[in-house]
Amino acid sequence: MKKRMAILTAGGDCPGINAVIRAVTKTAVNDYNMEVVGIEDGYLGLIEGRWRDLTYADVSGILTQGGTILGTSNKANPFKYAVDLGDGKTGFKDVSDETLANFEKIGASVLVAIGGDGTLNISHLLAGKGVPVIGIPKTIDNDVDCTDFTFGFDSAVATAVEGIDKIHTTAQSHHRVMFIEVMGRYVGWLALHAGVAGGGDIILIPEIPYDVDVVCEAAVSRSKKGKKFSIVVVAEGAKARGGDVVVQKVVKDSTDPVRLGGVGSLLAAEVERRTGLEARVTVLGHLQRGGSPTAFDRVLATRFGTEAARQASLGNFGSMVALRGQEIVTVPISDAIGKLKSVPPDHGLMKSALSVGTSFGVKVI
Repeated sequence: MKKRMAILTAGGDCPGINAVIRAVTKTAVNDYNMEVVGIEDGYLGLIEGRWRDLTYADVSGILTQGGTILGTSNKANPFKYAVDLGDGKTGFKDVSDETLANFEKIGASVLVAIGGDGTLNISHLLAGKGVPVIGIPKTIDNDVDCTDFTFGFDSAVATAVEGIDKIHTTAQSHHRVMFIEVMGRYVGWLALHAGVAGGGDIILIPEIPYDVDVVCEAAVSRSKKGKKFSIVVVAEGAKARGGDVVVQKVVKDSTDPVRLGGVGSLLAAEVERRTGLEARVTVLGHLQRGGSPTAFDRVLATRFGTEAARQASLGNFGSMVALRGQEIVTVPISDAIGKLKSVPPDHGLMKSALSVGTSFGVKVI
C-alpha cells in the first residue's frame, strides 16, 4: 500500500496557503509516490472526522489563488474545544483522544500542519500524544519564532502599502492627518514594513508604547514646516505608554478570545482634539488577508511545501521548516513556539526609518 500524508490549514487565512498545499501534494506524489489527504477546516475537521483525498489534479492551478481550498478554523483546539453548556454559557473540553483516533482512521504516516503560533502549539501537543507532525509557518503577522519570514507576510505588506499609497493622495488634498490601522496582533512587523515602504511619517508598533504628546508634536511639526499632511501607520496592538491594547471584542468560544482593534480611531480623535488638525482613520482589516500571493510568497510557499514533504519522507517529525537567510532549514517545533518573535528596538529597518525622519511616537528609543 502507498503511504499517506495528511495536511491541514488552521488559524487565520492568508495568501500563499494554496501554494503550500500544491507544493506538498505534488512533491508527495511526484517524488515519494504517496497519497495525500486534505483535512477540512483545520483542526475542526480532524475533531469532527472530515477529510478528503487530494489528487494531483485537485491542486493544479491553485498557485495564485488566495485563501485555502481546504478551509480553516481559528477556534477549534482539540485540547480546549468549545462546547455549549446551555443558558448562553460556553465551556471547554479536551477532545484530543477523539482527534487522535480520527487521525489513525486516515491511515497517514504524517500530519503536515500549516499555521501560525496557535496551530503550531496544537501540533506540538499532538506530537506529544504520538502524532508524527511537520509544521509550516504561516501568518501575516510574521510573529513565529525561528524563521526570518513566514509566508503570507509579504503579501499582507504589499496590500497595506497599496492602501497607504492611495490614502496619500487624499491626505495631501485635504491637509489631514491620516491614520491607517493595520493588523499584526501583538507585534509590529507588518506596521513597520508597510510604514517604511509606504512612506509613513509616524509608525506606531506594540514593541514601543507611544507618547500621545510626541505623536501630536510630530504632526504639528510637519504642518509648521509646510507639510500639511501626515501619514500615521498604527499596528492594531499598539498601546500608549502606561496603557494597554485596545480590544475590539471578545469571542467567547475561541481559545484566543481577544480581538484587537480600534486604537487608530481613539488616537486620531485625541490628536485632532489636542492639535486642531483634521484627522481621519482607515482600518485595512481583512483586506490584508485576501488576494493573490506576491511572487516572494509564492516562491517561499513552494520551498516550504517541498521541503516539508521531504522532511516527512525522512521521518523528521516534530520539526518545522523555516527560512534562515536564503536557506530553508528545519527547527524543532518546540523551539518555534516558546515566544512570539517581536521587533527588536535595534532592528536595522528601525534604524533606517529613524534616519529618514520617521517618528515612532517617542522621543528616545
